[in-house]
Amino acid sequence: MTRQGSGTSAEASTTREQPRPLGPDSLTWKYFGDWRGLLAALWAGSMQNMHPELGVAVEQHSRFFEERWQRLFRSMYPIGGVVYDGPRAVRTAHEVRGYHNTISGVDRHGRPYHALNPDTFYWAHATFFMSVILTVEYFGGGLSELDKRRLFDEHVRWYRLYGVSMRPVPPDWESFQAYWEHMCREVLEDNGATRDVLDVHALARPPALSWLPAALWRLLRIPLGRGYLWITVGMYHPAVRERLGYRWTRTDELLLRWFGRLVHHGWKLVPRSRRYHPRARAGWRRAAGEIPADAPPVETPVRNLPPASEWHNPAHYVPADLRRRAHR
Repeated sequence: MTRQGSGTSAEASTTREQPRPLGPDSLTWKYFGDWRGLLAALWAGSMQNMHPELGVAVEQHSRFFEERWQRLFRSMYPIGGVVYDGPRAVRTAHEVRGYHNTISGVDRHGRPYHALNPDTFYWAHATFFMSVILTVEYFGGGLSELDKRRLFDEHVRWYRLYGVSMRPVPPDWESFQAYWEHMCREVLEDNGATRDVLDVHALARPPALSWLPAALWRLLRIPLGRGYLWITVGMYHPAVRERLGYRWTRTDELLLRWFGRLVHHGWKLVPRSRRYHPRARAGWRRAAGEIPADAPPVETPVRNLPPASEWHNPAHYVPADLRRRAHR
C-alpha cells in the first residue's frame, strides 16, 4: 500500500513547478461546471467508492449517507473552485486537500489507509476527469480524440494545483487509458460504500425542492431513482458493470444514446448563464470583467451545510465566516 508523500526526487522537482490555474480558454472550463455533469454524479460517487482505500474511508468517516444531497451540492463549490477560481485556485485547491488531512485509519484487513495516499487521492481526481469525458460523450455531442488529449493535459495541470505527489499521474492520454483499464478490471471492488451510494430507493428530497409535498416526492423518486441508476450503469466500464452484477443490452445502449442526444439538443435552449454551477458562473463573469478579479468566491447556501455541530470538523467544507462562528 502506498504511503502518503512517497515519490522520487524527479517527481518532487515536477511538483515544485509553479502551478498555473486553468482559464476560460480551456475545455475544462467549458464542460466541468455544466449542470449536465449531475447526470454523472452517481457514476462518479460509486466509481470513487469502489477504490478499496477510498471506499473504507467513506464507510468510516463520511456523513454522505445521512445527507446525500447536501454533501453533493456543497462539495461542488470548492471542487469547482479549483477549476474556476482563477488566481485564487491554488488556495482553493489547498483547502480541498486540507479536508483530507484527518481521514485515515485501518481497514478490516488491518491495512492502514490515508485519504492523501497518492494513488487514492489521484483516483478521485481521475473520476472527475472521466466524468467530464463521459458527460460530453453521452450528453454533450461527443468529443474528438484531439479534445480528449487536450482535456487530459488540462486535468494534469488542474491536479498539480493541489500540491500533492504527481507520481500516480499517467504521462499521456494513452497511458491514462491503460491506467483506467487496469483500475476497472483489476483494482476496483464491490463493497458496502459503493452499494450504499447506488441504493436510491429511499432517496430524500433535494434541499432545493423542500417546497415539494413529501407524498409527491415519494411518488417521483421511484422513477427518478431508477432512471438515474440506469444512466449510471450505462456509463460504467463493462468490467465494472460485470463486477457489480448489472446487465446492459444493445437496446439499453441505443436508448441511452437517444436520451443523450435529446439532452444535448434541449440544452441549447437553456440560457448560457444558467447552464453553469454558481461557482463556475462566477468564474466566467470574473473572466469577462463583469465582477472584480478579487471578488470573494461564491459559497454554498446554508441549506447545503452539515449540521452546525459539525461545522468545526476540518474534514467538512464550511465557509470561513461560519466556521469561525462555530469556534466561538
